[in-house]
Amino acid sequence: MELQVRAAVPCRLPACGKHVARRTVMATRPSANVGASAATPAATAASSTAVFGSGLLLGVLVRRVARRSWGRRRKALHRLAAAAQKGQDAKVGAGGNDIYKNTVLLPKTDFSQRANGKTREVEIQKFWNSQGVYQKLQDGPNPRGSFTLHDGPPYANGSLHMGHALNKILKDAINKFKAVRGYKVKYIPGWDCHGLPIELKVLQGIKNTKERQGLTPLQLRKRAAEFALEAVKEQRTSFERYGVWGDFDKPYLTLLPKYESAQLGIFEEMVRGGHIYRGRKPVYWSPSTRTALAESELEYPEGHVSPSIYAAFRCVGELPATLPQTEGLEVAVWTTTPWTIPANRAVAVNPMLQYAIVRADWAAEEGRPSRRLIVGVGLEDSLAKVIGATLTVEAQFDGGALEGLKYEHPITSVLTPVVMGGDYITTESGTGLVHTAPGHGADDFLMGQKYGLEVAAPVDNAGNFTEEVGLESLVGANVLEDANQRVTEVLKERGLLLAMKPYPHKYPYDWRSKKPVITRATPQWFASIDGLRARAMEAVSQVQFIPANYANRMRPMIEGRSDWCISRQRSWGVPIPAFFHKDTGEALLTPESIRHVRDIVAEKGTDAWWELSVAELLPEEYRGDADLYEKGTDTMDVWFDSGSSWAAVRDELGSPIDLYLEGSDQHRGWFQSSLITSVAVQGVAPYKAVMTHGFCVDGDGRKMSKSIGNVIDPRTIIEGGADQKKQPALGADVLRFWAASVDFTSDVAISPTILSSMGETYKKIRNRARFILGNIHDFNPTTDAVAYAELPLLDRYIIKKAESVFTIMTEAYEEYSFSRATSALVAFLQIDLSSLYLDLAKDRLYTAGQSSHLRRSCQTVLRWMLVNSARVMAPVLSHLAEDIWQFLPGEKEEASIFLSGWWAPFPGSEEADASTDAIPKVFGLRSAVNLALEKARRSSMIGSSLEATAQRFFLLLLYRLFARRYPPLLMLSGLAGLAGPRQTMVSIDVK
Repeated sequence: MELQVRAAVPCRLPACGKHVARRTVMATRPSANVGASAATPAATAASSTAVFGSGLLLGVLVRRVARRSWGRRRKALHRLAAAAQKGQDAKVGAGGNDIYKNTVLLPKTDFSQRANGKTREVEIQKFWNSQGVYQKLQDGPNPRGSFTLHDGPPYANGSLHMGHALNKILKDAINKFKAVRGYKVKYIPGWDCHGLPIELKVLQGIKNTKERQGLTPLQLRKRAAEFALEAVKEQRTSFERYGVWGDFDKPYLTLLPKYESAQLGIFEEMVRGGHIYRGRKPVYWSPSTRTALAESELEYPEGHVSPSIYAAFRCVGELPATLPQTEGLEVAVWTTTPWTIPANRAVAVNPMLQYAIVRADWAAEEGRPSRRLIVGVGLEDSLAKVIGATLTVEAQFDGGALEGLKYEHPITSVLTPVVMGGDYITTESGTGLVHTAPGHGADDFLMGQKYGLEVAAPVDNAGNFTEEVGLESLVGANVLEDANQRVTEVLKERGLLLAMKPYPHKYPYDWRSKKPVITRATPQWFASIDGLRARAMEAVSQVQFIPANYANRMRPMIEGRSDWCISRQRSWGVPIPAFFHKDTGEALLTPESIRHVRDIVAEKGTDAWWELSVAELLPEEYRGDADLYEKGTDTMDVWFDSGSSWAAVRDELGSPIDLYLEGSDQHRGWFQSSLITSVAVQGVAPYKAVMTHGFCVDGDGRKMSKSIGNVIDPRTIIEGGADQKKQPALGADVLRFWAASVDFTSDVAISPTILSSMGETYKKIRNRARFILGNIHDFNPTTDAVAYAELPLLDRYIIKKAESVFTIMTEAYEEYSFSRATSALVAFLQIDLSSLYLDLAKDRLYTAGQSSHLRRSCQTVLRWMLVNSARVMAPVLSHLAEDIWQFLPGEKEEASIFLSGWWAPFPGSEEADASTDAIPKVFGLRSAVNLALEKARRSSMIGSSLEATAQRFFLLLLYRLFARRYPPLLMLSGLAGLAGPRQTMVSIDVK
C-alpha cells in the first residue's frame, strides 16, 4: 500500500541554488534495504543514536526505526523511561519481557513528582531560617549598593485577604530579585495598630453592657493593644507561609514607643513650621462611630438615595434697587440634605450667571396660588417639570443684582441674606441658588468666613438635633433617620415646600461602620495644606510612578485637597499632646511641650498620657500653672500614624526610600499622608518611586464580597479547603505564580478556574525539572562537563535560546514586569526546551554510552539549563527553585539557590555562533514531516510516528540542503559521507 501526500513547503537548496516549490512526502511499504543496518537491539540503538536519536538535528525530523520489531522495542524503552520518571516498574512488551531494561540509562532522582506544598514548602522555609539565608544576603557582598522597599502597614484587624497576598508577594519577588542581583535588601514589615476598628472590636467583645460602659480609656487601650498584637502574630504567620522574607522579628508597629515617639517628632516639626492649627470647621463626621473622619476613610457605595426637596424662601424688606419691585418674591432653592435647613445662614448665587423672575401657575383644580420665584436662567423648564407648574419669565438680570436681597429664615423667621458665591454654583442642576449652611459644608463654610456668617451646627455627636436647632418639635430628631422627614413637614406646613423627590447619587459612608456620614462643624486639629501644596506638587514631579499614568491621578488630589483633619475623638491612638486652659479653653501646644511629652513616650509609651498628671506631662517652665490646665482627649488620625512610618524606619532604611508599593486606593491614603508629613519635615517626598497594583476581582470582574460568595481565602489556596477534592492544597508557589503572572497594574482576576490553570502550568514546570534531575544523576560538573566549543550544534542553539530568554526575564524583573518574565520562562520551558530539546535528548540520555561525549554534552547543557532556570524563577517560584537546588546532584558551593547568585552565561558562549542559525530551518522541515505523519495517521496507515522510517533519498536531500552552508550539521548527524543524486521527495515507510 502506498500513500502519497503533497505538502507545499517552499525551500531553497543551498547546494545547487534551485528552488523546490513543493516537497512530496510519500508513505510506502518497507523495503529490505531501508534502515536495517543492525541485527541486534543494541546495535540498532547505536545506529539510531548515531544518525538520528541523540538529539542531533535529523532526529528533529523523524524517529528512525530499523525494523518493525525494533519499533515495538523502542516504544517499550520509552515506556520504561516514563515509568522510571514516575518511580514505577513497567512491563516491557508482551508477557513482561524485560530483556532491554538493562540496556537503557533510566532517570534516577528522589525529587518528588508531586509538589506536596502543604508540607514540603514548610520544610524549605525552616531550611531558609536555619541557614539564615535572608541575613546572609544582607551580610554578603553587595556590589550594587542598597535597595529599600518600605512596607505599607496592613491593618492589624483580622485575617488576610487576596489583596494582602498579592501585595506582599509582589514586594517579596522584588526584594528577592534585588538581593540575588547583588543589592543589600533590608525589608522591615510593619503593621498599623491604632484606630477605631480595633477599638470597636474590643467593645463588641464585651457582652456585659455595664462593663462596656464602665471601661476606662486605659483599660480599653490595654485590651486594644492585646487584640492588635494577636492580629499581628496571625498575619505574620500567613505572610511567612507565603514565602515572604523580612525582619519579622523586628517589625515596626505603630503602637511601639519607638514608633510613637518618631510620630510625635513629626508632629513637633509641623507645629514648629506653623502647619498645625485648631479650628471649628466642617468635617466628615460619623454618627455611627462618633468621630471625625478623613477623606481617605470614606467610601461611596452604589445605591444611596437622598430625599431632595425644592423650597421657596420668602423675600422680605426692601428689594435692592437693581431688581424689579415685585411683591411676593421668593428665592427657589434645592437641597439633598433637608436636615441642614435649620442651620441655613444664607442663599448663595453666582454673580456671573443670569437669573430670572418667573411666575409659577398650577392647574385650577390643584387650588394652588401663583408664586413668583427667582431661578437661574436655563433651569426654568426643569423646575417647571419638577413642581408641576407653568413658568412664565417676567424679568431677567445678572446674579449680582441679587446682592442685598434678604429672606425670612424658613425655621426661625430670622432675616437672612442672599450672598455672592463662586464657580461652584452652576445651572447644571437645581435652581442656581444654593442653600448655604456654613456648619455643614466646605464651600458653605468659606462663604461664611467671607461674609461673617454664623457657623451653626445644631447636631450632637450621635447625629441628633440639639436645642440650638431653633424649633422645639425638631429637637432630638436624628439627621440620618427622621430629621429629613420632620424638616420637610415643617416646610410643607408653612407653605414653603415646592416639591420633593428621591435623588440617587454617591454619598459618603464610614468605611468601617458602612453607615452614612454627615458634614458637621466641630473643634478639631488640622494640618494646613495650603502652606505645603506647592512643595508637595514639586515633590511629586520628582517621583517615578509605575504605571506612569498614576502621576496624573496623584497631582489633582493634592491640588484639590482641603486641610487635613488629624484629630479623632477616640482613646486608642497616639494622643495629640495639647493642654487646655480651664477658664479660657485656649490650647497650649508648643514644640517644647511636645518634645517633653515625646521624650516621656519614648520611654513609657503613649499610655503615659493617661497615666501621668498634667504637672508631669508639662515641661518645667509651665509646671507652676499646671492646675490651670487639663489634658486634651483627642488622638491622631491613623493616617497620620502610618504617614509617619518613613521616619520610624529612617535609621534602618535611610531616606528617601527607593520604592513604595501598594494598592491604587493608597493614592488618597498612605502615599499622600506620607508625602504631606515628609514634605512638611524634610521638604521632599519620602519615596523615589511609587508603584501601584489593582484590586482583586473574581473571574467575572466582580469585586469580592461575602454576600456574593466569591471570596477566595489565600489560606485555602495554600492549605486546601474542608473538601480537599474540591479545594485541593495548591501550595504557596501556585499563589505566588498567580500573583506574578497577572497584569497587576489594573484589577486582577482570580477564580478556581484560574488557579487550576496556574496549578497545571506549575506541575509541568516541576516535571521538566524532575526529568532533568533524573537524567543528570550520574553527572559530575567538575569532571564530566563538556566545553561550549565541543558541544553539538543543537546544544549550542538551545544555550543561546536560553540565554536570550534569561536576558529578557532580567530586563522584565528590572522593570517590575513580572508577567512578562513568567510568560517568557513558561514559553521557553514548554516549547523550546520540552517539546523540542528534551524530546530529542531522550535517545542520547537513555541509549548512548554512559560516559560518551553525546551523553555528557547533553547532561552539561541540562545541568546548566536547570540551575539557571531555577535562579531566574527563584524570585517568584521560591520554594520550587530551592527544592530543585537541594536535589541537584554533585557538590554545590552554596547551601541555597538564593546564595548562588543570578543566572550566568554558559562559559565560552559569549562569542557569536552563526552556525546555530541553521536550527530554525531544520525545525521548519520538522513541521513538514510531522504534517505528513499526521496525515498518514488519519488515513490509518500508521498508528505511531515510530512505525515510520526515513528513506535514504530523504537523507540525501538533507545532505544537499545543508552540505555547503552548514557542514557541522552534517558531521554531527553522521551524514557527511553520504553521496548520490539530488532528491526532491521525502519518503516515509509505513510498517
